Amino acid sequence: MAYRWKNDLTRADVTPKDSYLNRRQILTGTAGLGAIGLIGSAAAAQGGLEPNTLEEIRSYNNFYEFGTGKTDPAQNAHKMVTSPWSIKVDGMVNNPGDYALADLLDGLTVEDRIYRFRCVEAWSMVIPWNGIELADILNKVGVQSGAKYVAFETAVQPENMIGVQRRVLDFPYVEGLRLDEAMHPLTLMATGIYDEPMANQNGAPIRLVVPWKYGFKSIKSIVRITLTDRRPPISWNVANGREYGFYSNVNPTVDHPRWSQATERRIGGGLFAARQDTLMFNGYPEVASLYEGMDLTVNF
Repeated sequence: MAYRWKNDLTRADVTPKDSYLNRRQILTGTAGLGAIGLIGSAAAAQGGLEPNTLEEIRSYNNFYEFGTGKTDPAQNAHKMVTSPWSIKVDGMVNNPGDYALADLLDGLTVEDRIYRFRCVEAWSMVIPWNGIELADILNKVGVQSGAKYVAFETAVQPENMIGVQRRVLDFPYVEGLRLDEAMHPLTLMATGIYDEPMANQNGAPIRLVVPWKYGFKSIKSIVRITLTDRRPPISWNVANGREYGFYSNVNPTVDHPRWSQATERRIGGGLFAARQDTLMFNGYPEVASLYEGMDLTVNF
């Protein structure tokens, strides 16, 4: 299976495998990389795509369950138990239950996607994901009429997660999407990167990927999915609602209160590399219709 990609992204844009494997990865995918063309025009216009080294990226992780430092997850996440793994599906669904991960994904098609990844901290990557559209999973469990939101929850293993013990956030980490966002074909439940098993610090064994939103929306190590008619709380909004909104769409015109979001630093470009312009919705204009009529400076 060849990678499907959106807009101008190609294999040449991808952060190289050796550089990425210890950043944010997931369970083994099943498809090959396939043949992909040359660099796209918009990506090229944003400057060179110099690859990361494994050493550059190995200690650069955000996973607060394992500590707030960039090196903490790589040092501490090996303690997390990822097998067996189950996901509770509840709320407004026709087939609720505690699903073994393999059973939940059984019969669904693994897709290969190359997506931009933009962190709220104003750095970025391009990542080749393997995974299943969230819509396929939701259709399998059956979304009931009246459901408006999808809520997610990360695993909590206090004995294995030093950050949980330190209470750097109110754990478990929770996130949420509007139902139409969750059902959009770009929204992925990632099950691999480069067809490689995911390191624990990257969100093993399954995580959400919403490429037009800041990275913290792409919740890792998911153990619960809930359909609801009420907007669910999300961890960073609860912790600091002034700085982190529910939507958290990538928007270069709306700054974080403590830094500009107009540009980003591409990982691997070096400390002195020129920053590149951040694209509205992270370069995915096909999602703009989801927010038609909304003031995105208020609904940030």
